[in-house]
Amino acid sequence: MDPSVKLELDQRVRLRKPHPCGGSEWRVVRLGADIGLKCETCGRRVLLTRRVLAKRLKRILDEGQAS
Repeated sequence: MDPSVKLELDQRVRLRKPHPCGGSEWRVVRLGADIGLKCETCGRRVLLTRRVLAKRLKRILDEGQAS
C-alpha cells in the first residue's frame, strides 16, 4: 500500500497476517498520526503507525463513512 492512500473511519481492511484469534478483517476506528484498528472477530483494538500499516495492509475491503 502506498502511504499516501487515504483511509476513512469505518473502513474495513485486510492485513497480510491474521490476528491470533483467527480473524483477518479489521475496522478503522481512529485516524491521526497513528491508525486505530478493531478486530472484527474478537473486538481487540490496536494502534499502528501509518508506516507500519502501509507495510501490513493487503487491501481495503469497503468504503467508510460518507464525508
